[in-house]
Amino acid sequence: MPTATMTSKGQITIPVDVRTALGLHPGTKIDFVEFEKGQFAIRPRTASIRDLEGCIPKLDYVPTIEEMDNAILDGAAESIPPGSEDTATRTHNGEAA
Repeated sequence: MPTATMTSKGQITIPVDVRTALGLHPGTKIDFVEFEKGQFAIRPRTASIRDLEGCIPKLDYVPTIEEMDNAILDGAAESIPPGSEDTATRTHNGEAA
């Protein structure tokens, strides 16, 4: 099993066997993925932002700015615990929330 030693600066040299198996090259970004508490896997970040194309379905219509604003407010309201809302400063559809 390949091993590495961490320096005082938190740096390690990835063993050549691992670099080869993962196809790592200088400048490759690496993700550390926790799959169990205290257990991590490493994987190269090879995806491009362009790979996300099509992951969000297209709408049959173009929403208005007001519809988008309302959706944002609704989503934000869901993340605020009940009773902690500052109703004096929050508005929705032009009315006090």
